[in-house]
Amino acid sequence: MNPRQRRGVLFLLAAGALALAVFFAVNRYVAQVDSQVGPKITVYRVSKPITAYSPLGADNLEAIEVPKRWAAPTAVGDLKELEGRRVGFPLSSGTVVTSDMLIPPTDLSPTEREIAINVDSVTGVAGRIRPGDRVDVVAVFAEVPGLPKQVRELVQNVRIVSIGGSQTVSDDKGNDNDVIPVTLALEPKDMLAVTYASAFAQEVRLVALPGDVGANRSQDVQDYDAGDLGGKAIPEEAK
Repeated sequence: MNPRQRRGVLFLLAAGALALAVFFAVNRYVAQVDSQVGPKITVYRVSKPITAYSPLGADNLEAIEVPKRWAAPTAVGDLKELEGRRVGFPLSSGTVVTSDMLIPPTDLSPTEREIAINVDSVTGVAGRIRPGDRVDVVAVFAEVPGLPKQVRELVQNVRIVSIGGSQTVSDDKGNDNDVIPVTLALEPKDMLAVTYASAFAQEVRLVALPGDVGANRSQDVQDYDAGDLGGKAIPEEAK
């Protein structure tokens, strides 16, 4: 082997040794990064803005991989758990969906029905109620033709299914009002009464109850009008 060939062999050996050194260095760096970042998991984020109560699905969600240590403990990683579920407030594009954002699935009995009514910070007991709590529903009738101006208890011991986020709605006069949708579980006859009051009463209020909801309430007053104040409850004339 002549000197030129020996130099070629040495260059090849040096190049091979350098390639191995680079490989091990890169491998060590990747291992170090993996040890710092940790394993990755799949989560779902909003791919386009979603309005409140819109169903979730493949058309408005996208899967992404993030380091497990950086993901929220409540992040949802299975699309089947999100299909058809809803959130009670708007979500902007890029928001990662977590289980605590989702409206709980229905647990209605065979005789119960769900309806949602709008309340505000006052008529909704100023944020003192939570899903699963029990409330009474009362209505103030003041402008309904044929009915006396009165406050009437519509239904007792109603279970709250869910409470949505604050929304702004416009009334008949064009005024913007902040409201909070509250979903109630009601028997059919009570559902009709609350729906009627929500449409025609001047005001519908939720009344929070004490912890002992099984107490005897037979002495509760069911309605109240001018007659209870010593006056005379005069029905409104039909228009």
